[in-house]
Amino acid sequence: MGTPSPRALLVLAAVLAGLSAPRAAYGQPNFIVILADDVGWGDLGANWAETKETPHLDELAAEGTRFVDFHSAASTCSPSRASLLTGRLGARNGVTHNFAVTSVGGLPLNETTLAEVLREAGYSTGAIGKWHLGHHGRHHPSFRGFDYYFGIPYSHDMGCTDTPGYNLPPCPPCPRHGAAARVARKDCYMEVALPLFENVAIVQQPVNLSSLAARYAEEAARFIQRASNSGRPYFLYLALAHMHVPLGVPTPPPASGRGIYGASLSEMDALVGRIKRVADSHGKGNTLLWFAGDNGPWAQKCELAGRPGPFVGAWQRQRGGSSAKQTTWEGGHRVPALAYWPGHIPAERTSHALLSTLDIFPTLVALAGAALPPNRRFDGLDVSPVLLGWSDVGHKVLLHPNSGAAGKDGEIETVRVAQYKAFYTTGGAMACDGSVGPAEHHRPPLIFNLDRDIQEQEPLDVASGEYQAVLPAISRAYAQALHDIATDNVSIADYSTDPAATPCCDARHVACRCHAPGTAAARRAGGRAPRLCL
Repeated sequence: MGTPSPRALLVLAAVLAGLSAPRAAYGQPNFIVILADDVGWGDLGANWAETKETPHLDELAAEGTRFVDFHSAASTCSPSRASLLTGRLGARNGVTHNFAVTSVGGLPLNETTLAEVLREAGYSTGAIGKWHLGHHGRHHPSFRGFDYYFGIPYSHDMGCTDTPGYNLPPCPPCPRHGAAARVARKDCYMEVALPLFENVAIVQQPVNLSSLAARYAEEAARFIQRASNSGRPYFLYLALAHMHVPLGVPTPPPASGRGIYGASLSEMDALVGRIKRVADSHGKGNTLLWFAGDNGPWAQKCELAGRPGPFVGAWQRQRGGSSAKQTTWEGGHRVPALAYWPGHIPAERTSHALLSTLDIFPTLVALAGAALPPNRRFDGLDVSPVLLGWSDVGHKVLLHPNSGAAGKDGEIETVRVAQYKAFYTTGGAMACDGSVGPAEHHRPPLIFNLDRDIQEQEPLDVASGEYQAVLPAISRAYAQALHDIATDNVSIADYSTDPAATPCCDARHVACRCHAPGTAAARRAGGRAPRLCL
């Protein structure tokens, strides 16, 4: 091969300079990651025309980039969140199913979180909202890289409140007398009230759900203000309570549209709009805001479940059970996702790149100019070229673990290779009608061509030329993925439980009831802020 000409060398130098110029221009940007709970792909108006309740999110899509082939790393709460904050699947980071109110453990302490990496790189770090990665001892977010934490340790239906959210089945308020606490209620947590933390202190137990969204918005605005005043870049992880189950019943109840769910969706949308305005007010163009869902809709909640859009998992639904949350059907893990960063991320753009919440970790680390933690492998990619509009190429292969519908928790049951999706195990989660699809194992796998069959209705005929042509590549990708995980530095989460690990600000009171500092009751108790012993 000949020696490159001087002109070719100049062109190459210009290209390399162009690739590195944006980072030099923006320095260390601020990051806001907003994670919605159990939101459907079709709950975003920009994705699904029937949805009318998301004007602020739709504006975010118009002013930024909308990702239409974006996936959660798992299709239930704890594994999805662990993967976002580590860039690693549960098969590597050890978090394969949800933690309990009495959990002793959490995200393994040898796993490095995104907050820890960014704090080391000079960022002010804050987490607001639902944690669900362990609350006992050093699993608490205050010990996982976050300078500030305000929120609840797990889902808001995992403890009683005096202002119960709207749920199916409905749950009563917290008991005020010992006898009431011993009355069993199916699917209701009655013995311990839901706590609200500020850092390691329980500041309210039970939480007032009717004001929780407003408090999250206020604390997020305060964190952004403090960080901006400090002159340091910031990372805010805002894990919303929406859309798990509605935080309350609107007064008066909505007369039209999507009823209580629609009102809750509007509330979430307004909250996101407020955060965007606050971030912009501190320097438009300084902050990357990334919105995504943690998994698909919770179908067993019937009219309180979100819209999956066209991703209905028809093959499974014909056999019973839900094809949304907890499953590896598209409705379980394909989620709405938007990225907004004025002057950097192209506006009014739709990306078809195959992306995942796994990518948030390595992408933000790269944009911050930091380095990935050593001695482990990552499932996420640095997709900053996709965000910045230089490319529309994401994953060649994406793995989907079982999240409770069928098979062993955390096992890789499904693999995506280009437009082809192969199921080695299928199963449906509980549907609105109470049905649960049976687990079925497939050797050879069921394979769907998502370009032609987004509803996952008709798998390819195993005898067809198309099936025979794609099967070797899928089998090879699946085997390589399993080998890569088996030979990695894999963590094991502690899923043991102990009632003593339950967050409780005052065990002398029924349901651990206590009073916020500053109230008359608190003054009578000596004025001390309740605190969890860690």
